[in-house]
Amino acid sequence: MDFELSNENNVSIYRYKFTDDFTQELYKFSKIHQYDHRKDFKDAWQIWTEENENLVDGEVRRLTNLGYDGDVLDKMFKSARYYFRKKDTDKKEPQKRRVYVGVQKELLEAMDEHIISNINNKDYKPSEGFSLFCKEKVEILKEEVNRLCKTGFTDHNEIKDKIKKTYKNRYFILVTK
Repeated sequence: MDFELSNENNVSIYRYKFTDDFTQELYKFSKIHQYDHRKDFKDAWQIWTEENENLVDGEVRRLTNLGYDGDVLDKMFKSARYYFRKKDTDKKEPQKRRVYVGVQKELLEAMDEHIISNINNKDYKPSEGFSLFCKEKVEILKEEVNRLCKTGFTDHNEIKDKIKKTYKNRYFILVTK
């Protein structure tokens, strides 16, 4: 089935990320000041933002132009203080993965149809779209749940998460086409 989306580039962004270069610099700063007390960290942050004014201003402009309406400097500080500072640098042994089980083509087509029919609604979000999809497509979901149970899925939360992730991936694929 071929679907056509409007070619408008007004897709909402729900997660504003820093550029790789900026993230790398922010990570370095966080690791240098990883064990600083709160006040010392804040003082070092002030100095770092002044010394890297061009880099910080460029990132603030970029995120603002993308539509981020929060305090970009606060977002940077919180990322440095609460995320990068605690991020582990050790490589972990990869976990054993189970064999991938895909979903039926009929479910994918139903998801695509649902997303395409709702994507141009102003207040449409993938999370709300998934809830609506579940209410509207009960029969096809029952078939898929039964099939997944037969392939080895035992936890109902695991099944729900798989279908939800599939829906959100379909949304992403259709939006980026």
